[in-house]
Amino acid sequence: MYKTVKDSEVVLSQLMLPSHSNFDGKIHGGFLLNLMDQIAFASASKFSGSYCVTASVDRVDFLNPIEVGELVTLKSSINYVGNSSMVIGIRVEAQNIQTDVVKHCNSSYFTMVAKKEGFPVKVPRLILKNEEEIRRFYNSINRIQFRKTRENIEVKTDFTSEKSIQFLVENYDLKVEI
Repeated sequence: MYKTVKDSEVVLSQLMLPSHSNFDGKIHGGFLLNLMDQIAFASASKFSGSYCVTASVDRVDFLNPIEVGELVTLKSSINYVGNSSMVIGIRVEAQNIQTDVVKHCNSSYFTMVAKKEGFPVKVPRLILKNEEEIRRFYNSINRIQFRKTRENIEVKTDFTSEKSIQFLVENYDLKVEI
């Protein structure tokens, strides 16, 4: 079965209340992450027709603070499909409802896995319909390859070798006492 990116699109808007904020009137990052996880679940489940779980979150940068009283809109859609995994792209914007000014606050990528009875299940294949969808698919492939390379480097590096310790001492003004 094949599905399009449109088959995964979800939009979620929520007014930011004082209960969502810290003492400075800015929205807690954890609250925003919760909303992002919810919309990633909704997109992945809508696309796959299955229950989905979060496997990983790739880079969350809080670009602009979100204030109490702003309307936050999250937009999500599928960027990549594997066998049972899907990468969901999420864009977060906040709108000042008095001035109508909209700001980009966050973009992130959630890897979701479709499951049935606790086991991964195959997801539909993806139909790419324009250059933007192709670009997003390729960017997801690059992020996946980068993550695998990074994991390989971490596993193969002997962090306690004399060379590694010397690098830390010379470049990070540390003392290492082991």
